[in-house]
Amino acid sequence: MLLEVAGNRVPVDDEGYLVDPADWSEEIAVELARREGVPLTDAHWAVIGFMREYYQRRHIAPDARFVLKFLTEARGAERNELFRLFPYGYVKQACKIAGMRRPRAWSTG
Repeated sequence: MLLEVAGNRVPVDDEGYLVDPADWSEEIAVELARREGVPLTDAHWAVIGFMREYYQRRHIAPDARFVLKFLTEARGAERNELFRLFPYGYVKQACKIAGMRRPRAWSTG
């Protein structure tokens, strides 16, 4: 399948996750968020930025517990903030919007 954004076509899997995280852009994030019904706020972008930086350093998506720690320590958020921002789940929404591949197995922290 292909996702078309701003004249670019990027491959996505059957569930809408990017096949290659290197194809990610802010425009793609906005479109994926629109499809998920997630209006992106500064808090969403902070999470997405943390996830992208983590991926760039380690070449894997961060486990939810690392994102929770980022939210509580760096942003002073409550522990449930991640789940308020992405109500249908960290993997279903946060990972997809941040351009991560669909994780095969996952801990939610």
